[in-house]
Amino acid sequence: MSSPLSSSTRTPAPLEGLKVLDFSTLLPGPYATQMLADMGAEVLRVESPSRADIVREMKPQLDGQSAAFHYLNRGKKSLALDLKNEASKVIVEQLIKSYDVLVEQFRPGVMDRLGLGYAQVKAVNPGIIYCSITGYGQDGPMAQSAGHDINYLSRSGISSYLGRSDAGPVPLPIQVADISGGSMNAVTAILAALFERQHSDQGQHIDISMTDSCFAMNALFGPGALQQERSPAPQDNFLTGAGIYDYYRTSDQRYLSVGSLEPQFRQRLCQAVGQPDWSALSDEDLKTRLTKLFLTKSLHHWQSVFESSDACVEPVLTLNEAAESDLMQQRQMVTRVGGNSGHDQIACPVRFSGVRPQPRTLAPASGQHTQEVLRDLGYSDTDLIQLEQQGVFK
Repeated sequence: MSSPLSSSTRTPAPLEGLKVLDFSTLLPGPYATQMLADMGAEVLRVESPSRADIVREMKPQLDGQSAAFHYLNRGKKSLALDLKNEASKVIVEQLIKSYDVLVEQFRPGVMDRLGLGYAQVKAVNPGIIYCSITGYGQDGPMAQSAGHDINYLSRSGISSYLGRSDAGPVPLPIQVADISGGSMNAVTAILAALFERQHSDQGQHIDISMTDSCFAMNALFGPGALQQERSPAPQDNFLTGAGIYDYYRTSDQRYLSVGSLEPQFRQRLCQAVGQPDWSALSDEDLKTRLTKLFLTKSLHHWQSVFESSDACVEPVLTLNEAAESDLMQQRQMVTRVGGNSGHDQIACPVRFSGVRPQPRTLAPASGQHTQEVLRDLGYSDTDLIQLEQQGVFK
């Protein structure tokens, strides 16, 4: 399926030398630190030896861990510690002295109770960038509330104009709040704080609220809503289904996406289907005619019709079709991680001077590097035996 990049194409990545302690699980934090790892950072996962990351248990499984876990945690090392054990705090404090960034995803107050809150960590390393990712922020009336992606989208107003007017909002297949709201803003803020540290020599405590981030993503319709005191609703504007910008079913129960908003693209759309006069129709009439027309032929037929039209009309591909497409193959968006015996994975989506950073290793097993990390800190074999007996790690 893939045309993976070989290890021979690897070059030094832009974040080499950056050291990141990752206390996060699930999706937002691990995706953020995966981005940092792909770009060269040394990322050490600090995880519980007895409480598994749920993502690790998902299906399908590859070598005892889920494909999703392998993707989110590639290029990292794993240190398994019982953070409630006092000896673990001593170990983490030793690590903190030489790390640049700490990422955590607990509810506010949890790291403080573990003796690893920002004030406590700052006392050990004043220059550390401490990034907290939560659903509702470090303060405010919902700081201690549980939540998931769908809740943050709902609280931010996004879900209120998502979907169809007669059916209401629908669950999204990707986690917009987690990734765009949490992971991406975390990486952006971490890099900004690192730049600022070059001038001040001081660290920062970054407060990433996924709900705040989603609220800020109402970029096109939010400003007008605040001014007019009128909230957008499903299918009431040109980007949510009120116009021709929409999905259209084909005769084989597949779909086309039509994004022909501007006049030139609208004209090319109508010319491609052999109806140039349709471009003068109202959006409502044009949409009705397109809906009926697209139902008469297969997706393959319409792909051939629009192949060279540049009308902003594209097929809705399955994920595997997308991976196998000429676009993703030529852009090298599928890469082999772990050598010939490794796995095909989605590649790092950014390039630096034409070079795409390459993941270095598959995701670690839980605690795979515990003894290696502790030995690097100066612990002897006797120390390791004692720590294991004390239940610090397994």
